[in-house]
Amino acid sequence: MTEAAVSLTTPIADAAILSLHSGDSVLLNGVIVTARDRAHQWLYERFIRQSVAPTLDDLIVYDALKPYLNNGLIYHCGPIVAELPDGSYQFIAAGPTTSIREEPYQAEIIQHFNLKGVIGKGGMGTATLQACAQTPAVYFHAVGGAAALIAQSVIEVLDVYKLEFGMPEAMWVIRVENFPAVVTMDAHNRSLHEQILTRSKWNLENLLG
Repeated sequence: MTEAAVSLTTPIADAAILSLHSGDSVLLNGVIVTARDRAHQWLYERFIRQSVAPTLDDLIVYDALKPYLNNGLIYHCGPIVAELPDGSYQFIAAGPTTSIREEPYQAEIIQHFNLKGVIGKGGMGTATLQACAQTPAVYFHAVGGAAALIAQSVIEVLDVYKLEFGMPEAMWVIRVENFPAVVTMDAHNRSLHEQILTRSKWNLENLLG
């Protein structure tokens, strides 16, 4: 019998994260923030490494985002969003983007903001896995190729920041309901992506052997 999905709502407590294990199915609820390449680089350079001095506007956005990110979730997503006649927004497509592109930044962003999870596709590397164990946090794998279906989980667009990056790269603050995902990197140093890669290499060596 398939185990029921675990329901999680942001902000997420450490105990809930520590109770998760690789392979667990989850339904995510509450407020999450989308962030792709430009957003990660912006956060990293201005507020973590501080290699670029933040502007006053940067500081305003940073202060606005911190409450959402603390015990919260970042979603690697480049959505298609429609602006409605009343000026509000509606997600049309919200599929995950490849997460490994954010590996240079993700571990320090997780720790700096006390994130409880990252949502994306394809998994991430060793530094992110270690940050998940230390913070604690987890990596949630969302289904690729289901952008329109996932968009149905987005019930409200609360705000958008850094829209000057372009619609896919902006940081969208969204409320989701029963967003489906699977834990593939947990806070106990287990990564399904790493296990599958190791098994695949072993199978290939035996085939070539």
